[in-house]
Amino acid sequence: MTTQIEIAKRALGLLDLTSLGEDDGDATVSALCERAYGPWGAVAAVCVWPRFVSLCRQRLAETEIRVAAVANFPEGSDDIPRAVAETKEILDAGGDEVDVVLPYDAWLNGRREQARELVSRCKEACGPEGHLKVILETGRLGCAENVAAAARDALDAGADFIKTSTGKTEKSATPEAAAVMLAAIREAGLAVGFKAAGGIRTVQDAGIYLGLADLIMGPEWASPATFRLGASSLLDNLLAETAE
Repeated sequence: MTTQIEIAKRALGLLDLTSLGEDDGDATVSALCERAYGPWGAVAAVCVWPRFVSLCRQRLAETEIRVAAVANFPEGSDDIPRAVAETKEILDAGGDEVDVVLPYDAWLNGRREQARELVSRCKEACGPEGHLKVILETGRLGCAENVAAAARDALDAGADFIKTSTGKTEKSATPEAAAVMLAAIREAGLAVGFKAAGGIRTVQDAGIYLGLADLIMGPEWASPATFRLGASSLLDNLLAETAE
């Protein structure tokens, strides 16, 4: 039986340490970068607003921690040129990953091709080195059928990861949506990752999503290249568990 300490140690290296507050400044982001590595190891990535990418790149220059930033965030606009411009801004500043929000309202209103085009154009803007994580905003998509269909659309359009949520809506990540998304990845047979984000605060929360990945994708599947937990407060709980 997997213990809480084992879960915490495993989750630490899969964490996208996140700072997306409206009032974030250089000091906040610098502190985030300082917490991204320590005697316990390093998180997988930090995730910030685009304006902080170059700062993170500087602060993390001597590490292998990836720098991610959000685009089309958090509202999921259907403005394709804006999303593409933000994606290019992130990559040009030295970012490794772009977490772009699927235009979920457009998708729900039948403009699925427009949503796919936004993902495809952003993936193209990432070039050969950048990774694109597509945020489905599963709490707004509603039923499992919509989550599955949106996941397939994102995968078809070139997503490197599919991600549950922005964390800015009333309903964020849920195990039910995660299971649907993981099943979509498995059925597609693609080398694509999954990221759970929004409301993940405890070791128990982390264990639920890791358990789903193990069950659906296999116990050897989850790694920083394929599985992430997006959170801001989870790190404290993980460290507290490993210190006990």
